[in-house]
Amino acid sequence: MKVLLTGTSSGIGRAIALKYIHEGHEVLGIDWSDSTIENEHYTHIKKDICSKELPDIENVDILVNNAGVQNTKDDIDINLKGTINITEKYGIQSNIKSIVFIASASASTGAEFPEYVASKGGMVAYMKNVALRIAEYKATANSVSAGGVITPLNKHIIESPKLWNEVLNETLLNKWATAEEIADFVYFLSVNNKSMTGQDLLIDNGEALKSNFVW
Repeated sequence: MKVLLTGTSSGIGRAIALKYIHEGHEVLGIDWSDSTIENEHYTHIKKDICSKELPDIENVDILVNNAGVQNTKDDIDINLKGTINITEKYGIQSNIKSIVFIASASASTGAEFPEYVASKGGMVAYMKNVALRIAEYKATANSVSAGGVITPLNKHIIESPKLWNEVLNETLLNKWATAEEIADFVYFLSVNNKSMTGQDLLIDNGEALKSNFVW
């Protein structure tokens, strides 16, 4: 299948791209940075997802909206408006089979930077709107809301014993997910899944659930 994926230069997006490539799919990546992926089944498109001059790409089967920024003045413009820009151009069409949005656990908990939370919460709401609109094509739309993930973006936390211990103590399972694990969930939602749509999948190692019962 033809897979279009945004934000493939590093972290979760790169792991997702490699997962689809490993499974034999044709992958096109859109990112404003260069890619380190070198594979005959991968094509890199260096472009801002907010651009009004995106290339025409026909017959996209799977769209994964992963590109995003955190704690910048552009969080809402890139994370939400950029995602809408990509989805309206490539996702709302009769060939589409699945659209997956990489949201965040903070969309539910609110425990992040204000505009980042707003952008991801808006993404989940938009995902539901998309699920309603692509149902006529028998296609699914879902989002993955990850908690802590081991990626270069979180290097400052991972390499600080104090911060690392604090964040792990906030989870039930005392760990964070890997980018490859998130990629597996995305692959399942877009390829194996045929019946779940309009849902937000929370993958946070029990962080939102953790509570201490005092009697």
